[in-house]
Amino acid sequence: MEKIIQITAGRGPAECTWVVAQVLKKVLDEAQDQKLEAILLQREVGQENGTIETATIAIKGTNAKIFANSWIGTIQWIGQSQFRKMHKRKNWFIGIFEIEARKNTSISENDIQYQAMRSSGAGGQHVNKVSSAIRATHIPTGIAVVSMDSRSQHQNKKLATERLLKKLEDETLQQLKNHVGKQWENQLNIQRGNPVRVFTGSDFKKNKVEKGYKGTRQKLKTDLRNENN
Repeated sequence: MEKIIQITAGRGPAECTWVVAQVLKKVLDEAQDQKLEAILLQREVGQENGTIETATIAIKGTNAKIFANSWIGTIQWIGQSQFRKMHKRKNWFIGIFEIEARKNTSISENDIQYQAMRSSGAGGQHVNKVSSAIRATHIPTGIAVVSMDSRSQHQNKKLATERLLKKLEDETLQQLKNHVGKQWENQLNIQRGNPVRVFTGSDFKKNKVEKGYKGTRQKLKTDLRNENN
């Protein structure tokens, strides 16, 4: 089971980006306590030190869905601004949203084409006269790698396969990050009211947990939209 969530300050001021940074720590710590794997997929730092505009996390594990649902919604922090000491406002809001994961396509060995080629050294001289170098191409995407590290064609084929799979994995991750980037409209939908979790003070202690998060999410659709100054 995997769930992807985005923690965002939306259009909120620096105080909200500080809250995002604190919530990110809480999410990672809580996931670890519950024996879940939490992978930070994307993070955009804020203008102030120690702040984060938005962060995207993949939660993996048996109870990933329950864990994610316990966080999804509006998060409220009650406290004095860390950046504007004379500011009267004491309530700050950020949002946590679920992002639909892209479907992973398994890589079949039939999708990889191998081509033998001669290894060449400096000055155009052949390292050996047999075609020991291997080019591995992933046919569906056209992504290709070459291995000429070894004099053994078998070993070069193995190395080429490993490099191709790693390159495809990196490409998939990049596509996911791009997909996440398109979800930034979530930042326009942070709403106040009925927060799923409330934290207080500079030490960011949890104040309460709203159990009815499903009802909360529904009500949030009718609450005030956008996070203003």
